[in-house]
Amino acid sequence: MASSPTKTPTLKKEKKEESFLEKVTTLGRKKKISREVNDLDEDGNNALNSPTKSLEFAPENFAMEEGEERMMIEPDSRDDPKLKELTQVLIDWMNEELKDQRIIVRDLEEDLHDGQILGNLLEKLSGIKLEVREVMQSEIFQKQKLQMVIDTVNKQLNLPRWNQAKWTADSIHSRNLISILHLLVALAFHFKAPIRIPEFVAVNVVTIQKKDNILQAKRTKENITATNEAIGGRFERDAFDTLFDHAPDKLNVVKKSLIGFANKHLNKLNLEVTDLDRQFHDGVYFILLMGLLEGYYVPLYCYHVTPETFEEKVHNCNFALELMDDAGLPKAKARAEDVVNLDLKSTLRVLYNIFTKYKHIT
Repeated sequence: MASSPTKTPTLKKEKKEESFLEKVTTLGRKKKISREVNDLDEDGNNALNSPTKSLEFAPENFAMEEGEERMMIEPDSRDDPKLKELTQVLIDWMNEELKDQRIIVRDLEEDLHDGQILGNLLEKLSGIKLEVREVMQSEIFQKQKLQMVIDTVNKQLNLPRWNQAKWTADSIHSRNLISILHLLVALAFHFKAPIRIPEFVAVNVVTIQKKDNILQAKRTKENITATNEAIGGRFERDAFDTLFDHAPDKLNVVKKSLIGFANKHLNKLNLEVTDLDRQFHDGVYFILLMGLLEGYYVPLYCYHVTPETFEEKVHNCNFALELMDDAGLPKAKARAEDVVNLDLKSTLRVLYNIFTKYKHIT
């Protein structure tokens, strides 16, 4: 689907027998080349480590317009576990959304740059039909389609102009991973994707700019995600964030207390919680718990007693959250999708919300 980037050909040296004189001459030449390479490496490191420095190479070797900027992720940042996690989460989400079309995304930069898959994803998420031709190998047609996709995305998201500047048709087409990640994260938030976006993902980037026919480089830090902006709204950090980050040894104590509270009431229905991480993820225990605590029977037609699909489990969890809201509980800082996805922190938040109000009920 995506055309492979042009690779710079490498020159192959022909092997031949060398005389003693040639070997001596070659050795001297290699020492000279080695010194030149070391000098070049030092210049390159200085260019990257300084805030802004002119790069000592010919600008005609780079197809850049005057004033143009390009961002490149530093190699060390590409190996960052959080960046890899975010990339994989987004790939898995896209593949789940597009599986009915038998589309498989393996590489964000290569698979999304021509606009075809991005267009398919947008159509699936928004329910609208893009009036564009199928993508062609021509770069002009690729950019035209991609521009239409980006224009539609910006219209759907209704973001301020400064936020839209994080991605453009040109940056996506040039396989700029930073722009692609910004775009996909924004789409996931807007369309309430049932995924957990990793927090505080940032990368070190080198920005190259052509100015006065000289290439300049500067290093900056680009934030891809910040605090966990749950798609239903921005949640402030709470005690569970602190617990997970700074006191994981106390986590089992909290879990044990909440399990004891839940079993005190669920035992009345001959039910027992032994695995808090998994037994609440389909929403059934939350619903039964609210009925017991509020003293009413929840009709079976209101929820899925034995949910099997992701959608049925999300329905149950959302219904449980509605019951909590009707009972006057504060809004839980968690989404149904996160609970279904076995996010322990979200499950604990919901259960603790119930515990706070009903802990004195016998």
